[in-house]
Amino acid sequence: MEKITHQGSIIEVVQREVEQNGKTKVFEFARRSPGTRLIISKDGKILLTKEFRNELEGYDYRLPGGKVYDTLNEYNSALASGTDIAEAAKRAALKEAKEEVGVEANGAEFLHKSVCGATVVWDLFYFVITEFTQAEQELEDGEDITAGWYTPEQVRAMCMSGEVSEERSALVLLRFLSHD
Repeated sequence: MEKITHQGSIIEVVQREVEQNGKTKVFEFARRSPGTRLIISKDGKILLTKEFRNELEGYDYRLPGGKVYDTLNEYNSALASGTDIAEAAKRAALKEAKEEVGVEANGAEFLHKSVCGATVVWDLFYFVITEFTQAEQELEDGEDITAGWYTPEQVRAMCMSGEVSEERSALVLLRFLSHD
């Protein structure tokens, strides 16, 4: 049984009873709605965004992406109903591609699911897009995002230098590039 002990707008604290060695214990973790990240590739280059991030108080380079669900209530409803979260993530990825970088994808191939850790549940679903048409960005109010194409060497260097500051994404990018 699960009990939400605190719920903010992005993160909630959850307690769950677990059975260990014949004893019931309370396990506590933070949970956030999952996100999507997109590796968009064309002509041997990777599309990265330069985005202002409030939590960093500055700009960083990142993979396009966003939330699978806009609210925790939507996410919790999806969990309760048994919704296929991976399929919901794919739909969200295609939507984010259009909004953030103006890419109308002809599909997205699942690459990887990054799991944050034992006491923090925040999964990131990574997809690869190689077939698309270019359109206009449809940024939300307050978003400051520019997109650019980078060679594999440039992307590797940006991951290693910390310019791609979301370390989970840097690692997935480095793994992706190692298979090219």
